[in-house]
Amino acid sequence: FADIMDIPESISYCKALQVADFSGNPLTRLPESFPELRNLTCLSINDISLQALPDNIGNLRNLISLELRENLLTHLPVSLAQLHKLEELDLGNNELYNLPETIGSLLNLKDLWLDGNQLTDLPMEIGSMKNLLCLDVSENKLERLPEEISGLCSLTDLFVSQNLLEVLPDGIGKVKQLSILKADQNRLTHLPESIGECVNLTELVLTENQLLSLPRSIGKLWKMSNFNCDRNRLMSLPKEIGGCSSLNVFCVRENRLTRIPAEISKATELHVLDVAGNRLTYLPLSLTTLKLKALWLSENQSQPLLTFQTDVDTETGEKVLTCVLLPQMPSEPDRQDNLARYGAFESLVNETSDEAWNDRAVNRISAIRFQEDEKDDEDDEEEGTLLRRATPHPGELKTMKKTVENLRNDMKAAKGLDSNKNEVNNASGRVTTSV
Repeated sequence: FADIMDIPESISYCKALQVADFSGNPLTRLPESFPELRNLTCLSINDISLQALPDNIGNLRNLISLELRENLLTHLPVSLAQLHKLEELDLGNNELYNLPETIGSLLNLKDLWLDGNQLTDLPMEIGSMKNLLCLDVSENKLERLPEEISGLCSLTDLFVSQNLLEVLPDGIGKVKQLSILKADQNRLTHLPESIGECVNLTELVLTENQLLSLPRSIGKLWKMSNFNCDRNRLMSLPKEIGGCSSLNVFCVRENRLTRIPAEISKATELHVLDVAGNRLTYLPLSLTTLKLKALWLSENQSQPLLTFQTDVDTETGEKVLTCVLLPQMPSEPDRQDNLARYGAFESLVNETSDEAWNDRAVNRISAIRFQEDEKDDEDDEEEGTLLRRATPHPGELKTMKKTVENLRNDMKAAKGLDSNKNEVNNASGRVTTSV
């Protein structure tokens, strides 16, 4: 249906109706008689600006699936707890500030989506849902999870991303069937040791928290294949990380790591290792035993600053600092008016083959030199002053190479042409003389 403005009260006469979907229509309410549709098993009323459910919604006792995503619900009626056959409940992207304690009565519930609301806590009764498989409470304002979460003995997927959590409850270790845990974008400072008891965990996402360390028990997660702990404050990794023998992707980008434990090589399935943005000075030799397909290492400076030298600005006379990387020209790949600058790199071009250029990064060479034997044409530059040449933008090096090669080829061709002309002229001269 489309653009249904209102559902008539007479819909209650459709006693055999089992599936109803009014999603995306400009509705704001359900008729009071709606809960009389006792045979209804699936009801979808997503994105209709619904502000409240009928108080007697619990009369739809055969409901198995109830979708209420993207509405304006601020509370749930107590009678919702009477939907004992309910297996799927989607309340995502509403304005819920709390859940009724009676939510724990939905013992057959398998999937519960509460993402994108205003929840600050969860009732401890939620631990009664023994059949719950998936719980999504991401994008709320949760400051804690109840210890009673340990009662979710069937839970496989737990999403608590984008909340205000500072710690995970110790009871998390009793959620033995947990396979996916996403707790990124919170305020976690540490993980409980009990996390190692989640032996069925295959994916653990802890990106953008405030973790200073990882517990040694992390090594017990031998089924874990994807571990992402980017953008935290990790100073070190426990050597037990090697116990994650199924680890395939390991990301610890933008932390404060100074070393990687050699035991990481015990994770023989590791294919992607991302340690960019840390403070590593070396890597363990044991990495060579792994069959890595991707290794990210950028921004691991052993020293925070380059070596600088003092110089004098020729225009202002001001003392300044310079180094091999300054000044750097902007990237102008499409312009040809910088050809005069390219001459400084002829030696680089002559010594670098196409194969070498493509196979390895070209080392920057310092263009800083002293004028000892030659005087510059300009009067304001005295003999012995420090002459700095602009360091090219890295993206221009290859363009420079091609341009210089073209210029050199043109010069060779021109020289060859001149040589031919001279030979012709000489020959002509000889003929004239002989005549």
